[in-house]
Order: sequence, then structure tokens, then C-alpha cells
Amino acid sequence: MESGPAIFVGVVFALFGGGLSLWTTVRLRQGAPVAQGVPPVMSVTVASVVAVTALVLGAWCFTRI
Repeated sequence: MESGPAIFVGVVFALFGGGLSLWTTVRLRQGAPVAQGVPPVMSVTVASVVAVTALVLGAWCFTRI
């Protein structure tokens, strides 16, 4: 019964982290800004850290099943 919420939250974190990392990579390859009005290095760094953190949290949730 308790594995249902862990699966749901793990999927949400994994989808968000994967989507954010994919979006950041595509924007970098196109030469487009990742965030408007923010220095490129800072926006890529913050987006990458958030994406990796979400993926790690998703993996952690899946270990709780």
C-alpha cells in the first residue's frame, strides 16, 4: 500500500529531471538562452543542478518501494 505514493513521486521526479535536462541540452545546442535575462553560464548551471537533483530524488524514491 505504501509503495503507490513512492512510485508516483519517483515517476514525477524522474520525468521532471529528464525533461529539464533534455530541454537544457536542446537549448544549448541551438545556441538559445536557457533562461531570459540571466547569464548563460548561471542558467545552465542552475538548470543542470536542479535536473540532476530531481533525477537523484526520483531514484531514491524508487529504492523505497
